[in-house]
Amino acid sequence: MEIDPVTGLIGLGVAAFVAGTLAPMQSEVVFVALIYAETAPVWQIMVVACVANTLGSVVNWWMGRFLEYYRHFRWFPIKESALARAQVWWARWGVWSLLLSWAPGGGWITVISGVMRTPFWLFTVLVAIAKTARYFVVYGLMRLI
Repeated sequence: MEIDPVTGLIGLGVAAFVAGTLAPMQSEVVFVALIYAETAPVWQIMVVACVANTLGSVVNWWMGRFLEYYRHFRWFPIKESALARAQVWWARWGVWSLLLSWAPGGGWITVISGVMRTPFWLFTVLVAIAKTARYFVVYGLMRLI
């Protein structure tokens, strides 16, 4: 079955974007299928997957930032003093956990990063490194098989 290159890349972009959010989705299957089908150059497939997956995580960061605005409400699950301590810890150590944002459950790390006010530029750099590394590992493993 022949896959149109543009349609394949759009499908990969959607799958990678959704997989970058909290939605339960795996984009690796589409990624590998497009590479095996040789529908587009590998570099194009890699760029679409990495950028779209990183953008999905950006949605999580913004959700965390939005959630943080409700911290003064009585129903907010974390007390103000605990949130302040957590923000100090996050700024010192937790930001590096964004390098695990590629892992299952890593979407929550990106939401927490927004709540903890991680600078957007730092968030984007670390998440892009993590997401890109994951796709390179997947590509490398599929070349071995």
